[in-house]
Amino acid sequence: MEIVGKKRLEKLKRKNKGNVALKMAIDDLIRDLENHTFQTQEELKNIRPDADCIHSGGFYFFDIRIHRTLILIEFEEDEATIVWCDSHDKYEETFKNNKDTIHKWLKDRGLIN
Repeated sequence: MEIVGKKRLEKLKRKNKGNVALKMAIDDLIRDLENHTFQTQEELKNIRPDADCIHSGGFYFFDIRIHRTLILIEFEEDEATIVWCDSHDKYEETFKNNKDTIHKWLKDRGLIN
């Protein structure tokens, strides 16, 4: 699977350069996405049990250590787009742990209708 916006994950690694466990977890996520082609949510969950579907349009949050990453996975296109990633605290500040807030955030950015 191709990863669009992988630079966001690389930036997160640079920002947390002393956090070896986080860097390894990001590398694992990248490897899992690049080395698999997911056709269904079940296939994704088998490889990444931390995948949390937050919108039926193919948006998932992944827990990587104490960070959350929002990724759009286009199952038909074999493409994963990194939409957002940051710490869990920033996730709560931005999305309020609320699917309606996430939906509005995605809609405001033209990612969903």
